Amino acid sequence: MNAAVFASGSGSNFQALLDREGRGALWRTRLLVVDREEAGASARAEKGGIPVRHVPVTGRAPGELAEETLAALLEARVEVIFLAGYLRLIPTSVVAAFPRRILNVHPALLPAFGGNGMWGSAVHEAVLESGARVTGVTVHFVDERYDEGTILAQWPVPVRPGDDAGTLAARVLRVEHMLYPLAAQRLCRALAAGVEPAPLAPPHEAFSLVDRIDESLLTQMIQGAFRST
Repeated sequence: MNAAVFASGSGSNFQALLDREGRGALWRTRLLVVDREEAGASARAEKGGIPVRHVPVTGRAPGELAEETLAALLEARVEVIFLAGYLRLIPTSVVAAFPRRILNVHPALLPAFGGNGMWGSAVHEAVLESGARVTGVTVHFVDERYDEGTILAQWPVPVRPGDDAGTLAARVLRVEHMLYPLAAQRLCRALAAGVEPAPLAPPHEAFSLVDRIDESLLTQMIQGAFRST
């Protein structure tokens, strides 16, 4: 399926999706949409030969923004959209044009620690301040509100004694890079079959594998899950 990725920052989750292409992925990235010209994701796209479309958001009328976004998606023949660190609300008409075809990845176990302003270090600081012993990663469908769409997948991530926002963020990001391609594969396979994607449950090893030293076992587990999603 033809995919577009939306990003605002460095695009590490964009890279995780790109890394899965050519290894059994059911999508091909045809377009990167950024709201900031200086977004680091643009360099990743250019390296991979993927067109980049800068669609500025600030100070624009919603209708104008939606029209430009939809035109870019139509031109690239996009069928599915993955948000990868995109910090803007998707226009209502774009959501309507891609019903249950837009995914977002969030660095916490929604509905906790979500909503407007809850991104980056703010999420991990809130988790630590709450005293939670478990956080995680959520992949969900996108609707007209921040972080409220139907959840497709969640994996837990432990909060370790002595964690600060930086160490916790690094541990969570590692799981984002594993889970997001799996969820994307699950969605594309369901769309191709004309069915609703079933929620993607974490393997029972997911919690302990976050800090596992043996990378070969981790890789085998993810590859097996990718082929079966």
